[in-house]
Amino acid sequence: MAAAPATALEPVAFTVPGAPNGLEKALRAASLLLRAESDGTTATQDLLSAARSDYARLLGVLYARGHYSGRINIRLDGREAGDISLLEPPAGIDRAEITVVPGPVFRFGRAELAPLPAGAEPPAAFRGGEPALSGSVVAAAEAGVADWRAAGHAKARVAAQDVVADHPRAILDARLALDPGPRLNFGRLTITGQDRMREGAIRRIAGLPEGRVFDPAALDRASTRLRRTEIFSTVLIEEAETPNPDGTLDIALTVDEGPRRRLSFGAELESREGLTTTASWLNRNLAGGGERLLAEISAAGLGGETGVDFGLALRLDRPATLRADTTGYTTFEIAREQTEDYTSDSIDLGLGFRREFTDRLTGEAGIGLHTSRADEDGEDTVFRRLSLPVRLTWDGRDSDLNPTRGLYGDVTASPFLGFSGTGSGIRLTGDARGYLPLGGGGTVLAGRLQMGSVFGPSLADTPRDDLFYSGGGGTVRGQPYQSLGVEVLRGGTVKTGGQHFLGLSGEIRVPVTGNWGAVAFYDAGYVSASEFLDNGDWHAGAGLGIRYQTGIGPIRADIAMPVSGDTDDGVQLYIGIGQAF
Repeated sequence: MAAAPATALEPVAFTVPGAPNGLEKALRAASLLLRAESDGTTATQDLLSAARSDYARLLGVLYARGHYSGRINIRLDGREAGDISLLEPPAGIDRAEITVVPGPVFRFGRAELAPLPAGAEPPAAFRGGEPALSGSVVAAAEAGVADWRAAGHAKARVAAQDVVADHPRAILDARLALDPGPRLNFGRLTITGQDRMREGAIRRIAGLPEGRVFDPAALDRASTRLRRTEIFSTVLIEEAETPNPDGTLDIALTVDEGPRRRLSFGAELESREGLTTTASWLNRNLAGGGERLLAEISAAGLGGETGVDFGLALRLDRPATLRADTTGYTTFEIAREQTEDYTSDSIDLGLGFRREFTDRLTGEAGIGLHTSRADEDGEDTVFRRLSLPVRLTWDGRDSDLNPTRGLYGDVTASPFLGFSGTGSGIRLTGDARGYLPLGGGGTVLAGRLQMGSVFGPSLADTPRDDLFYSGGGGTVRGQPYQSLGVEVLRGGTVKTGGQHFLGLSGEIRVPVTGNWGAVAFYDAGYVSASEFLDNGDWHAGAGLGIRYQTGIGPIRADIAMPVSGDTDDGVQLYIGIGQAF
């Protein structure tokens, strides 16, 4: 068969008389002939194939919108495309016309979905009187099968369907018969593909309850737990085609282990505090049981005005400790912090558990031992405490580094018992963030509220790194790092952190062109010595920034200056990766 010669195609005439704009838009989007015109296609064979395919594609759009008596005509040079043989195409195609008469919207007459498990009901869209969208029929069948599977009937299926359209009355009667099949229990779990990971550890992490009633949600949770370890590049869970004679259903798990180690680096620059650098080394499967060891070293204030801070932190996590959704962890950290007011050397040890309640809600509880020595104007003070931190985190953001919608909240309560002159009490912190897209152009309004308080000990008996300051990239941009604290009399006037803190931040993020965006922001911070929102001081900063989107998140550059407060350091510059919050 020889290909017909290519000729120029006039603009396709596409008409949908009497159709709402939304329907016409959907029909145009589905048309391959319009797409061929847009792509500049001229080959006769290609145009004819696109036209013939459009009958089914356009009909599918009509059915999806509830139009079951529509009429579709596609004419090529005046001939109906469906009457033209692909084996004998015309010599060329000059004109193409598509006419779609949608007809009325049908409504459900009878809408039956049975049988259903106790307490289950058909979807609201699959009821008499509702628009009879084809998608509503499909969704009802899927929902019925899902209800039976959730009740333990793993092999539930649609046994029969009877769909009849009454064209004179524009009514669609639909009857779907379900076959739930037997109620099954989880059978044997077989695991393949692992290399260094022990099979017993995989079973422990997956947490599939062998012998218990089948539950598809348990399969989803098992997959999520295994992926969360970051050990596996592939996790595939498949159900056996046929149940076992004893009423169990075997499950096959296939995994593929990814790279075990990761080395990473980070940097952030502030004009007054200098360069902050971090380097970390991660082993995702230390001993073959999914153990995760993270070692991180940091240096802050390089080239800054208040000295260099150093830190070394180690953290070992063991998944599926106590139960499948709980991770046990051990931490060790040594640090030196230098500020205008003091120099502190500290050691922290911690032991605790992290529970994944849902994909978004996590909780932690543990025990920590802290010891530090603070040098304030040549006077050394030693602090020792035993704490019992409890933490809840809700993360409903659509992204960690560049969120555009959703909410984030983090609350920590740390009761502590002091030794050797250290006071006892409780330290509370909170961090709430919200993101709201404005319109459809990518503009985002972002807000943040930070709070912190220490109750119980006096200011002098509180470890210095438990006190709160304001100023810098994490609180108030435009104000020098930790520039807002409190002043106390201690052989003279001494500046130190406060026992209460409040921080407010607002940003509007606007796309500019391509990967570039702009940000305007305003931050405010408050610190008080011993009474919350009483006898404290406020300061604020504001500025503008630019963002460049990359595959790992936006590169951030912000310029800010003080708006209120007693500092006059002028313009501050902040550079980093990811949004400010």
